Amino acid sequence: MFLVPDFKGYDFFPHGLRLNFMKWRDVCVGGSLLAIVVSLGLIFTLGFNYGVDFKGGSMIEMQAKSGTADIGALREKLGTLGLGDVQIQEFGRPSDALIRLEQQPGGEEAQQVAANKVKEALADGYDERRREVVGPAVSSELRMTGTYAVLAAILAIVAYVWFRFEWQFALGTIIALSHDVLVTAGIFSFFQLDFDLSTVAALLTILGYSVNDTVVVSDRIRENLRKYKKMEINELLNLSINETLSRTILTGVTTIAVLVALYFLGGEVIRNFTFAMLFGVLIGTYSSIFIAAPVLDYLGVRRDTVGSTPGVSADAPAESPATGVKKTPVVR
Repeated sequence: MFLVPDFKGYDFFPHGLRLNFMKWRDVCVGGSLLAIVVSLGLIFTLGFNYGVDFKGGSMIEMQAKSGTADIGALREKLGTLGLGDVQIQEFGRPSDALIRLEQQPGGEEAQQVAANKVKEALADGYDERRREVVGPAVSSELRMTGTYAVLAAILAIVAYVWFRFEWQFALGTIIALSHDVLVTAGIFSFFQLDFDLSTVAALLTILGYSVNDTVVVSDRIRENLRKYKKMEINELLNLSINETLSRTILTGVTTIAVLVALYFLGGEVIRNFTFAMLFGVLIGTYSSIFIAAPVLDYLGVRRDTVGSTPGVSADAPAESPATGVKKTPVVR
């Protein structure tokens, strides 16, 4: 008879772990507020390096007639055409290349002329497979739509958290989410990375990931507020974060592992999207612990607004984490 070994899993973090996160709350919150201010300054001074989606221009997909697309040779050849900023990257198969032309002065007709110049310059070795032209009116509309999408997502998330928890939790969430989005956007502004629709999609995904992490921590905080009526708030916040730390870290590490693989192996087409996601996951995990939770202490969250644990007396916690002594609950 084949015996299956009794494997109970491995604990990455001890059950009694008690890291003092609240010790660094003032430094972290102050540093985060400074990061938000710096990010806003970068956005308003340097601006973004908008892609074709947001500033208009042309996208031309070319396929090598034989062999692979030589990106270096393409850059050298098209750089002599006087078409301004020309971006070239691998696209899909090794034989394909995606060429992006900036908006040309003279409107759509001038844009078509520039695209034809590219086609003629590469006619000997490449076939044109697809051409898209984004006009300035469309690009402006896309910019506004992307901004509205991010703002609407933040407001919807805050409304959900407010409805599920209390206004203090909602305020902590909006500060944490705004921090995640603005600092990520500030990084794109500082390094002048391409900011296009894929980046907006990454920001929306970051919001979803960050709020999921924040809700898990907030739910444990609310549970402990009901459970430990006399525990000092900083101790309670530390307890709640430590109790969810294993889930937070392991979820973040597995997500980061996938994103690192995509960043290095996924190609140029999704590199900026992957970078935004990678940075967003890191900063989203940080904000759930060091921003959303400390805000509750600053705002003075009230225990009477979260009710009490069903079947347990409000003044008789089931167990004191400080002593480990169990108390007999008073059943109503």
